[in-house]
Amino acid sequence: MSDTTPQPSSPDKEPASEAQAAQNALDNTERAELATEPGQPAPKPEPESSLGRLFLDNLWAANTFTVTLLSLVLAIVVGAVLMIISDPAVLSTYSYITSRPSDAINSSWTLVSEAYANLFKGSVFDPEAFSAWVSGDGGWQAVLAPISETLTYAAPLVFTGLSVALAFRGGLFNIGAQGQAIIGVIMAALAGFLLPLPPGLHLLVAVLAGALGGAIWGFIPGILKARAGAHEVINTIMLNYVATYFLTWLIVQNGVQDPTRTDAISKAVHGSAQLPRLLGDNLRVHAGILLAVLATWAVAWLLNRSTLGFELRAVGANPDAARTAGISVTRTYVLIMVFAGILAGLGGSNMVLGSTASALTPLVAAQIGFDGILVALLGRVKPWGVLLAALLFGALQAGGNRMQSYSGISLELVTVLQALIVIFIAAPALVKAIFQLRAARAARLQTSLAKGW
Repeated sequence: MSDTTPQPSSPDKEPASEAQAAQNALDNTERAELATEPGQPAPKPEPESSLGRLFLDNLWAANTFTVTLLSLVLAIVVGAVLMIISDPAVLSTYSYITSRPSDAINSSWTLVSEAYANLFKGSVFDPEAFSAWVSGDGGWQAVLAPISETLTYAAPLVFTGLSVALAFRGGLFNIGAQGQAIIGVIMAALAGFLLPLPPGLHLLVAVLAGALGGAIWGFIPGILKARAGAHEVINTIMLNYVATYFLTWLIVQNGVQDPTRTDAISKAVHGSAQLPRLLGDNLRVHAGILLAVLATWAVAWLLNRSTLGFELRAVGANPDAARTAGISVTRTYVLIMVFAGILAGLGGSNMVLGSTASALTPLVAAQIGFDGILVALLGRVKPWGVLLAALLFGALQAGGNRMQSYSGISLELVTVLQALIVIFIAAPALVKAIFQLRAARAARLQTSLAKGW
């Protein structure tokens, strides 16, 4: 009979973990030897990818940055094609392209390159103006004029884009940013030319009046959604029409219409209620862009750092689960639309208190509310993304004016470029298919970065 009593372990014996690791290594070696055919060398382990290789792999992957950048490239390419086919002189060179292809290529390149060069010069930087300033033939205002125009156009779009994005994050589709901006511009203008207040206080009251007007116009669909279940899309669309026709009616009323004019225009906003210009009277950029940056930071803090922002995102993700967790969905819906209205109202007040206009007209708010939807989508409904998207749209608008003046390109083509950008952004599967993007491997890159060089 054999002794089955377990023997006490020796004090020199390796710990269990080390013994297990050694056994695993031995098993792996044996498996490798068995898998190798006689006479064939053992397969070498694949070397780990370098950090640079991982970066390039992730750069050409289907991540948000790459898809957005390639969407811009596609929009520029399609825009170039539209320029060519819309220019009769250039298009005529393609009738004999087989005999002289250089004519078609050169004329197309000249048209497209000059158009996009003027787009850049009108929105970002003009080398000719800089050279003239350096040589003493021009002033510094001409150098900063493109940036000034871009920021002027971008400021109201930041507010309306944030308005739409905030509602999106809360699960609501705010189509009414246009109407909220119109009511905001009305309230800001009325406070600007009807209230006799000292400078500083007058500007503050006018800005707050614009925010209040937007809040009221946002509260209406919010309370209807919360109490009656009325769909916010229908309500906000209808309120857009109400705001538009209310503006048209109000302008021609006694006490509002400019008594020296016979057309539909109101009295001018007093200088004490105007947003101060940042770079002097010759450049249009005003303090509204600073308020836009502050509003972007405030919305980002609200969404990511506050209890209310957590409730808002929870309701947007799953209203039933949020209600079960004790969050008042009704209250949250109302607050979402009120905050969205405040932001859109501030965007409207920028249009009449800034340098775009100084009086009410039927088109004083332009299309900033509808453009805000595009800005919010392009910015992925994230506050800082919205700010960057608004700057891009402002640059397209500012550069489009120069394209029209110097290259003869229709200003409507800029609108087409904006639409193309949003189309490609909203269809990432199309961009991935066109450029054959790989799946993003951000986790692998982050792991490699965490391990160090």
